[in-house]
Amino acid sequence: MRRVLVTGAGRGIGLATAHAFAAAGWQVISLDKEFAGEVVGERVDFDLRRVEEIPAMAAAVGEVDTLVNNAGVLYCDPVDAIPEEHRREILAVNLEAPAALIAAVAAGMKVRRRGRIVNVSSVSAFTGHPDLWYGITKAGVLNLTKTWARALGPHGVLVNAVAPGPTRTRMYDQLPQSRRDEVMRAVYSGRVCEPEEVAAAILWLGSACPEYVSGVTLDVNNGSYPR
Repeated sequence: MRRVLVTGAGRGIGLATAHAFAAAGWQVISLDKEFAGEVVGERVDFDLRRVEEIPAMAAAVGEVDTLVNNAGVLYCDPVDAIPEEHRREILAVNLEAPAALIAAVAAGMKVRRRGRIVNVSSVSAFTGHPDLWYGITKAGVLNLTKTWARALGPHGVLVNAVAPGPTRTRMYDQLPQSRRDEVMRAVYSGRVCEPEEVAAAILWLGSACPEYVSGVTLDVNNGSYPR
């Protein structure tokens, strides 16, 4: 049975992704630092801020066929008044942890000459964003994706990303109403994306897309680039 490790699997897009892979017959390892209640597959309680402990955690989890780097942190701080602890947490969870997880699973994937990695970025990667370090880290995830796609391509490993727009998650709910109104004005369908719709894109990239699809970012945003 194929195995997938999904980070941030306690809620939102991560939980929907865990459900999607489980429904497709995969063995799911759900990682989060806190679970809202429902757990799909094997539960791994781990705080991704502990970046230096990721190699040991990944070794304990064992080989995976697909890694989904979904976990993310966002704070609605003013661009000129961001607390240092928020900056450090965003950098660690949104960028350093995905980089460490990819490095941890890449060696085994290279040996097996197969594997897929899907990184969850955001439309915020493509434009100036009110949450400075969130936007910076999500843009960094796209560079991380292309760098590892190039490095692992000769070994048969695919590395891709998704960039969701406004999605019905706890992160979206914490945004000020003015921010939600602004981004929704650009959405073609006039509605918020459901986590299951992003999960479907992740499942495709993580299991079924053609092997020539690597180093790409699949936009799941419905026209919602902030203006």
